Amino acid sequence: MIREQATDKRSLKTVRHQADLIVTGGGLSGTCCAITAARAGIQVILVQDRPVLGGNASSEVRLWVLGATSHMGNNNRWAREGGVIDELLVENLYRNPEGNPLIFDTILLEKVMNEPNIRLLLNTAVYEVEKASADTISGLKGFCSQNSTLYELSAPLFCDASGDGIVAFQAGAAFRMGAESREEFGEKFAPTAEYGELLGHSLYFYTKDTGRPVRFVPPAYALDDITKIPRYRRFNAQEYGCQLWWIEYGGRLDTVHDTEAIKWELWKVVYGVWNHIKNSGLFPEAETMTLEWVGHIPGKRESRRFEGDYLLTQQDIVEQRTHADAVAFGGWSIDLHPADGVFSEKPGCNQWHSKGIYQIPYRCLYSRNITNLFLAGRIISATHVAFGSSRVMGTSAHVGQAVGMAAALCTRHTLLPRQLVTPVETQHFASHVRQPVSADAPETQGVASLQMELLKTGHHIPGFRLKDPEDLVQQATLRASSEYRLAAFPPDGPLLPLAQSAAQMLPLPAGPVPGLTAWVVADEETELTVELRRSSKVDNHTPDVTLKTLRIPLQKGRQALDLHFQAHVEEPCYVFVMFLKNKSVQLQYSLFRVTGVLSVFNKINPAVSNYGKQEPTEDIGVDTFEFWCPERRPLGYNMALALDTPIRLFGAGNIRNGIQRPTRQPNAYVADPADPNPTVTLSWPTTQRIARVDLFFDTDYDHPLESVIMIHPETASPFCVREFILCNDRQERIWHETANHQTHTVIRFDQPVVTSSLTIHLKATNGTAPASLMEVRCYA
Repeated sequence: MIREQATDKRSLKTVRHQADLIVTGGGLSGTCCAITAARAGIQVILVQDRPVLGGNASSEVRLWVLGATSHMGNNNRWAREGGVIDELLVENLYRNPEGNPLIFDTILLEKVMNEPNIRLLLNTAVYEVEKASADTISGLKGFCSQNSTLYELSAPLFCDASGDGIVAFQAGAAFRMGAESREEFGEKFAPTAEYGELLGHSLYFYTKDTGRPVRFVPPAYALDDITKIPRYRRFNAQEYGCQLWWIEYGGRLDTVHDTEAIKWELWKVVYGVWNHIKNSGLFPEAETMTLEWVGHIPGKRESRRFEGDYLLTQQDIVEQRTHADAVAFGGWSIDLHPADGVFSEKPGCNQWHSKGIYQIPYRCLYSRNITNLFLAGRIISATHVAFGSSRVMGTSAHVGQAVGMAAALCTRHTLLPRQLVTPVETQHFASHVRQPVSADAPETQGVASLQMELLKTGHHIPGFRLKDPEDLVQQATLRASSEYRLAAFPPDGPLLPLAQSAAQMLPLPAGPVPGLTAWVVADEETELTVELRRSSKVDNHTPDVTLKTLRIPLQKGRQALDLHFQAHVEEPCYVFVMFLKNKSVQLQYSLFRVTGVLSVFNKINPAVSNYGKQEPTEDIGVDTFEFWCPERRPLGYNMALALDTPIRLFGAGNIRNGIQRPTRQPNAYVADPADPNPTVTLSWPTTQRIARVDLFFDTDYDHPLESVIMIHPETASPFCVREFILCNDRQERIWHETANHQTHTVIRFDQPVVTSSLTIHLKATNGTAPASLMEVRCYA
């Protein structure tokens, strides 16, 4: 028994913790930041004011994770974010293809709890910032309502990934809230006051069919007249969760301090909507349906944005400007919403895409006036217009990873965030950078070290490639048992009508375009137009340059098409062999799939404002271009083609070219499909001591892997190697993996392997595609 005498006042239990880095906010950005920093060897405290991790992606909000892939509705091919966020989404695909948000919670918690360098404080709200000086944070105070404990937390470095910027705000970091004028940065898409300067919050609901009649009596606060919502006719009994992202409100209010008022308004709308669906008589299919879940906290889009040494702008996104200090990328559309949200007469969003992905510079990821404060997530240094793209969770997570690695380097070398950017680099930020990142100089040289360490984890930075001098593979002789040569896609797939224009993307080296043969069936005599296009920027996949146009007369029936474009490409790139829409023609497809090659279609995806072509009606600073997007598996067949000159771009040398995904080329070793035992052998003239091997496989960076609601057709990428064996120079088995589904596999040997060669046997994939390997690195 515990018994205490009465007293005037008692203090709460107080616990003190120290670390190298304190991350406030356990959304995807903060979670990926913490994991990245911990794996890089520093001590991290992750403070989350909710009972689970994930923020808007958690079971508390249930928004799907998206980034540059944009529901496969733009021209950003192979653009899913890499590194930790890729690991999380690939694992979620494996365990949770049905998109259950509760399972995603468990994956995030497991990944954090598996890191010994992370101390996780759930249900703990930071409420006070302590400072050592005007520009330096010394500590944080937090309170956990579940264990009635105060926490005093100290560290030399801090990262605010809290969404509203609770640490940065209290620390006095410079910030902005609302939209910049069109004149300040020359952003032609800057919104008017009538449209609104802030994006609101959303709150979702889930339904289920019970199989028997269920009645619904609405709460007294439910909106009684659903026609007050201009878009009320869009409501139906089939859509639920974040499919109803446009149930949005609050953009005219203070999206920090008015959040509770905004939540109540959203509750009124949600229960009013369900009352309408259940009791209006317009939805008889809803008779047996019930509400399964309604969110208790709204998903926030926008509040404060904090100023770094650089503000990302509309022009950075649309023009795809390059930055010497690039450490992440984005690719979601510039996606602004009317401030009145669901009560607006305007469309729920106003999305404009760029022709490809864009770089995010490191200077956006730390406060310009608080020396030891990193910024991550939606609060990074960006204008309101640029924020419309950079705010989404896939991009935010990618940014968080960059911050985590930056914090590790700062800790290792006793630096402050700005000190990673050297004066020399500062003078050359506007330069066009497309060169390898190397560590020939000491790590303290600057942001180049950060870029290299990120690339090593699979964290893609557009325009950069890894060249790690410690990687033993760079000095090895490579030999493969076979090599895929793209000579034909066999005509063993379906015949599909050309109801929409279709194109086969083919990687080509510099030089002449090979002659092609395709097969079609014509219902009548007609003319088919076939075009050869490429992108105006070599790393983009927007086919905006026409190299040749063929107009081919067709007879009724099946026939072969000989396509001789008589064209050249001046540099390695993807070309698009385009069969323009013709309802009288069926095109022959193939069942064969291979890494780095796919078909695309000039189709519509209203979910991301893709109506086949982007055509701004006025000068708002965005481009006009067509959308050519893939089909999701199990669809998305390649076109049946025969080439008169095979494409030889799948050799073993790709495993050390420093790029771990298709870009302007496949960047993969692919074995011949007929090879019964595909192998890659690395040989050295002298004996090596190998303690670690990094392998990168193809988990199809083109697939967006939405985390909730959408059901995926498989639990692992069909291109990914499932089983592989490593052997030493005596052909002794030193590692055997039988159930791989991840992109990045790290093998650490208990004792270094002493060998003059390493042979990798690629035994089986998770599908029918030939075995492929994106990268191999070995370390002593």
